[in-house]
Amino acid sequence: MKEQANDDENVWNASAVILDIDSGSWADRSPLHDAASQGRLLALRTLILQGHNVNVLTIDHVTPLHEACVGDHVACARALIDAGANVNASTIDGVTPLFNACTVGSVACTEILLENGAKPQSLVYHPSPIHEATSKGHYGCVEALVTWGADVDMDIPHLGTALYTACICQELECARKLLREGANVQKGKSLDSPLHAAAEKDCTAVVKLLLDFGADINARNTEFQRPVDVAPPSSLTEGFLLLYEATPRLLSQLCRQCVRSCVGRDRLHLISHLPLPNRLKCYLQYQ
Repeated sequence: MKEQANDDENVWNASAVILDIDSGSWADRSPLHDAASQGRLLALRTLILQGHNVNVLTIDHVTPLHEACVGDHVACARALIDAGANVNASTIDGVTPLFNACTVGSVACTEILLENGAKPQSLVYHPSPIHEATSKGHYGCVEALVTWGADVDMDIPHLGTALYTACICQELECARKLLREGANVQKGKSLDSPLHAAAEKDCTAVVKLLLDFGADINARNTEFQRPVDVAPPSSLTEGFLLLYEATPRLLSQLCRQCVRSCVGRDRLHLISHLPLPNRLKCYLQYQ
């Protein structure tokens, strides 16, 4: 009986430790964190006026601005930024408020952050806003990031490029946006091209898009396979790729790719200013 009592006491003590740990994980959250995460603007402003530090950190370095952005609370995010919140604050995992905004698809929070100095892209081994937005199909966030200078060819070793991510996640419009902005249609993850990813996912719409932008149908991956080799057998994508191989390319399509290549990615936005018929300018811009 005594041993049983000791065992029960040990279990109770272990439970108490767990409870203390759980309490501690929440105890470091400030009233600002709570107000921001719940979108309580009036309470947030009151706390700021009372002198609370807008850059207060939890044990994981989460700021109130992180909370406002992941909750898509635009007014709260603006209030925090106006009060001096660090728009580039990073958690211990490298997550920024911008990444949080892209996670939930908050275009308004994304734009506010960028307008106030948020860096549009992260370090190579940190969570990437453009990859996150692309993977979830948040077109507006991708558009904002590109407008503010995010590198459309940024390559994360374990993820590849944002275009590769779009193909893996079958996000057609995000892939189209990246390609229009000059993303390298051949650059994927290691030797796996975006076309390999789209073919393997049997996403014929993305496959067509990539080929329209000049993807190499004969590209080889690390296993020396072409896109048609990784497409599911007897699938619509496999049939389309086989037919495409046997069909001559249009001269107009080849010329468009050549012109865009000569213009260069950094000057693609100037195509609209060329002394050319509008129809031709639209064609060159894939519009």
